[in-house]
Amino acid sequence: MSTASILSLVRADLQAFAGYSSARSSALVGDVWLNANESAWANPADAAGGARRYPDPQPAALRDRLAELYGCSSEQLLIGRGSDEAIDLLVRALCEPGRDAVVTTPPVFGMYAVCARLQNAPLIEVPLVDQGDALVADIDAVIAAALSGNAKLVFLCSPSNPAGSVITLAEIERVATALQGRALVVVDEAYGEYAEQPTATTLLSRYENIAVLRTLSKAHALAAARIGSLIADAALIQLLRRCQAPYPVPAPCAELALAGLGAESLAVTTRRIAQIKAERTRLQSGLAALPGVVRVYPSQGNYLLVRFADAQGAFDALLAAGVVVRDQRAAPQLGDALRITLGSPEQNDRVLAALMARRAAA
Repeated sequence: MSTASILSLVRADLQAFAGYSSARSSALVGDVWLNANESAWANPADAAGGARRYPDPQPAALRDRLAELYGCSSEQLLIGRGSDEAIDLLVRALCEPGRDAVVTTPPVFGMYAVCARLQNAPLIEVPLVDQGDALVADIDAVIAAALSGNAKLVFLCSPSNPAGSVITLAEIERVATALQGRALVVVDEAYGEYAEQPTATTLLSRYENIAVLRTLSKAHALAAARIGSLIADAALIQLLRRCQAPYPVPAPCAELALAGLGAESLAVTTRRIAQIKAERTRLQSGLAALPGVVRVYPSQGNYLLVRFADAQGAFDALLAAGVVVRDQRAAPQLGDALRITLGSPEQNDRVLAALMARRAAA
């Protein structure tokens, strides 16, 4: 698939779109900056004056660091306001309203469907299959639905939220091969740091119609900084940059993210990921042993999906103990389920204690 071919997936009216050229888009040199209508003075609350100027739209140091972290080139990476902005950009840039469809695999992260709805892109849902011990994507059905439904985008969440299951690289390759020239396969790896398989970025050199979403919100503990990355073919990234809002990355957020990706911070993050994996095993076993727990699905994320005989009672018991979990009962196939994020060992102990106390009281 050539660069021309990957760009052919973009809406025809946007393929030559120039976008907005902001004051920071040009590489100009000077010591008196009067080109952006900024204030000549700092705000009294900003003594250093760091917030007076508009930020770099794609901070070079952060972009290079993220590319190094994710194993791609800087030209293949777009920084956005979390993964949400990248999802929205992809849907708006690729899908002609009312015509080009988006494929998702519910129960799954809801922003894919939200962005499709906002763009008036037909939504094709291929439900996960409950195999008893796992909720997994039906790859054959995904391919068939995308081909028959005129899909431009296929979102594959791996590890899947909230199911916790992964899609193997071989399965991702199979989807990309079947949809070459027809659709972009977007692998959402928001929880990739917790998974036991390699990242889909390893496939980019062979499949131009694969894109990967990553975030600093989960394992890197920088959710409030809102730093997400889209990794894809360089030509597609360049085009999406022209469709992006002028200044997507606030300077304080970029500085915090860069510091959070330093060697010392990464060493701490690595230890914490290992601890979460150990806690995942411990909490899964502990929950499975409790009366009233119907099933605990294995997970490769930092959460567990749990079915209860009385999900409302379990939710209320946890809330009474000060523990807030995600109620999944409105999601397809999950009318009896809660999603429990893995916390510290002490927090996980509180989860088990609250549910054990509920059963003892009953």
